[in-house]
Amino acid sequence: MSVLVLAAHPDDEVLGCGGTIARLAAQGERVDVAILGEGITSRYANRSQAEPGELELLRECSRNAAGILGAHELHLFDLPDNRFDTVPLLDIVKLIEGLVDQLKPSVVYTQHGGDLNVDHRVLYEATLAATRPLPGACVRTVLSYEVASSTEWAFGQFAPAFRPSVFVDIADALPAKIAAMQAYESEARVFPHPRSPESLEAIARRWGSTVGVPAAEAFALVRDVR
Repeated sequence: MSVLVLAAHPDDEVLGCGGTIARLAAQGERVDVAILGEGITSRYANRSQAEPGELELLRECSRNAAGILGAHELHLFDLPDNRFDTVPLLDIVKLIEGLVDQLKPSVVYTQHGGDLNVDHRVLYEATLAATRPLPGACVRTVLSYEVASSTEWAFGQFAPAFRPSVFVDIADALPAKIAAMQAYESEARVFPHPRSPESLEAIARRWGSTVGVPAAEAFALVRDVR
């Protein structure tokens, strides 16, 4: 099985499916992670105001997190942070299509389409277009993941609401998920923020309790072809 995890921003891949990445990697599966946005320039009025050193530091954090989780390869791109809606959707679709053509994943994890963050919503739409089930397509399964401090902060006001039906037991991988999030020094937060270690553990324990395991990550199934 070959897996591709798509993320709009550095840390989304950890928040949404870091435990799943670590579990699959430990089982010997190939997991590639692609982060499409640079993740920092929305803090400035103009993208040009961001220091190159800031961008490289965040990229290094992404590499460290990928190493902790055991990802096979990390693919970094430079779409404008929190401005994906200013990029022609076709350009994002083509970018994802290129990754799919190169990596031939059978499973794709992507952002949830009902998140508060506009980049997440755009990436979800682009993923559906790029992985459409044409004859001979390699992608058989598409799932969307939640991101703490975005999915729940939409308060169900954007469609689709997050209604998970697929759960991955990450009891053994939870420490790696939390460690990978702490590798993002500029993105990690203290409790009670949703991105704090305590909150991430609570989310995993909550989803685990719904399906009878100690800790889990939850996914909304978009499509599964058997």
